[in-house]
Amino acid sequence: MSVLSISGNTIVDRVIPRSVAADIALVATGAALTAVAAQISIPASPVPFTFQTLVVLLVGASLGSVRGALSMALYAVLGVIGLPVFAPLSDGSHATGLQAVLGATFGFVIGFIAAAFVVGLLAERNWSSHAVKMFATYAIGSLVIYAFGIPVLAAVATKGDLLVAAGFMVPYLIWDAVKAIAAAALLPLSWAAVKKLKG
Repeated sequence: MSVLSISGNTIVDRVIPRSVAADIALVATGAALTAVAAQISIPASPVPFTFQTLVVLLVGASLGSVRGALSMALYAVLGVIGLPVFAPLSDGSHATGLQAVLGATFGFVIGFIAAAFVVGLLAERNWSSHAVKMFATYAIGSLVIYAFGIPVLAAVATKGDLLVAAGFMVPYLIWDAVKAIAAAALLPLSWAAVKKLKG
């Protein structure tokens, strides 16, 4: 069993030999993919449209709870220490350090860690190989991200008004639904390919 995996039921455990080096590489790769997805964004205020949540939840489903959460924690740390990994601001710059921590969107970044863990737990229980369960997994993971993100957004951008902050997120529900459909297709298809190759 992988050093940082609660079970061997994740898709990467089926294709990559288990070792500390593999775990470190997978955690780093997940953080890097999230950083890349953050740069593919459509500016919007106060939260840009990005592909981050899709990657966050696919990383959690692929790596499992512990490695998925560590990957997102690494992503958060890299942004806080100054690397331009977070989604660009409306002026094209990147929030780092204290500016990032105190920003309206940092709650979502913290939510990535929790969501990757929750989605990873479900994947370890074989939810990622079934389209309907994967769709449900994505929905649950998205709710976790919103549960962390909206209160911080409210505190920073709407003077503590949770209803207004939640209202800001309504357009993102359609975007997340599209990504949920993509996730519901990608992971089960990947599982089918792995099972075919492995016999």
